[in-house]
Amino acid sequence: MKFKLNILLVFILLGLTSSCFDDADDNTVSASEINDFVWKSMNLWYFWQQDVNDLSDTRFTSDGEYADYLNSFSSPDLLFDNLLFSEDRFSWIVDDYNELLNSFQGVFKTNGVEFGLFRINGGDDLFGIVRYILPNSDASSKNIQRGNLFLSVDGTALNINNYADLLFNGSDNYTLNMAEFSGNNIVSNGIDVSLTKLEYTENPILIAKTIDVNGIKVGYLMYNGFTRNFDEQLNTAFGDFKANGIDELVLDLRYNPGGSVSSAIHISSMITGQFTGDLFLRQQWNDKLQAQFSDASLNRYFVDRLPNDGPQINSLNLNKVYILAQRSSASASELVINSLNPYIDVIHIGENTRGKNEFSITLLDIPECTFVKYTECTASPNPNHSWGIQPLVGRNANAVGFLDYADNGLIPDISFPEDLTNYGVLGDVNEPLLARAIQHITGNGRIASRAPIHEFDAVSSSKMQLPLKDNMYDIPKEDLNLNFEN
Repeated sequence: MKFKLNILLVFILLGLTSSCFDDADDNTVSASEINDFVWKSMNLWYFWQQDVNDLSDTRFTSDGEYADYLNSFSSPDLLFDNLLFSEDRFSWIVDDYNELLNSFQGVFKTNGVEFGLFRINGGDDLFGIVRYILPNSDASSKNIQRGNLFLSVDGTALNINNYADLLFNGSDNYTLNMAEFSGNNIVSNGIDVSLTKLEYTENPILIAKTIDVNGIKVGYLMYNGFTRNFDEQLNTAFGDFKANGIDELVLDLRYNPGGSVSSAIHISSMITGQFTGDLFLRQQWNDKLQAQFSDASLNRYFVDRLPNDGPQINSLNLNKVYILAQRSSASASELVINSLNPYIDVIHIGENTRGKNEFSITLLDIPECTFVKYTECTASPNPNHSWGIQPLVGRNANAVGFLDYADNGLIPDISFPEDLTNYGVLGDVNEPLLARAIQHITGNGRIASRAPIHEFDAVSSSKMQLPLKDNMYDIPKEDLNLNFEN
């Protein structure tokens, strides 16, 4: 289905004047040319379009008024920020969409250390803790591992004001000055680890193994990102679980900030299999688009094959799944929990999740494709610049209509925060969160909550500094393609 949408859109305006600057491709381009793309794409797709006065279809009464508005913003960033609704925590703009598109494929520059950053005693001073090391990265050959702490970078102590400049300034090289717990304090241990960032493609399947516990076969999957081009490898991992005859599954999403909606549907279909064709989610778009889309356009269903005549999904037909999730589990991770809940018993162990239920799409300067690069649309992005935007465009409700968890995240069935002083080895039966799931599986002990020995306030993480961040992104169905009527 295709349709024409009647909206006030003013196309390329003659006489636009504004400052010029070099974009990420070193092209000289006027701010107004890019601002024109930003406004038009946000006016069409942005979830809160109807709530932002400057995005109203009747905001401008003439081409001149529209031109003056665009010229009042000296850069696309300033216009974009002005168009955001107050509730929006996650939309962003980039000056090089190629870096963003690479991140969707799991491609980015890294030294291989995935870490979290935390406040020391609630103050401005920070420390980092290594969550895991990426295989075959620079760090994998260095003296650094999960649970290691660091206080400084290149000899400068970390704090709330300088951590971005020290760790995420675009430099490919730095040295971490390591530390350790000493009672209630964190102290330097004199060890330095020099690291180099290289382009890397992350396989989100960090660990997939079958554990035999008291005669019960437990599948354990640590899955760190919903990356579409690894869905076949994910299916293979589930094929191994199926061949091993697992009785229970522990899905570890504790460090998974999200990603592809399609991958969320696929992994949920692998966990189950008995619900093929049943409703997985229903999308909610802005008022202008919602009224136009059919149910077929808005609904997504459990599937039994990977896309484009891909392989049959290896389904486990489980009626229960254990999911390890915490504050750093967001968007597509939360989608899996929320969308499985109406169908099977989901036992969430850990902490409240992030609370991000909005999805986004990547918008480029391609008016002929309504700013979305559809397969069937042969037009190319504007060659004069490489700006792109990743705005929130909708929310996902599960099969019973529940979607309201933005404020508090999804609440665990068993509260069990990670203890930074006792991180354990991922995938080991004694690692605290996995051990808690196994305890529940075997019935060995009562279900109880526990607080870590030391609690620290999280500030950021290495994954949150990547272009994808904690984004849940979607690719609109072909029948969501729009044509303008002017």
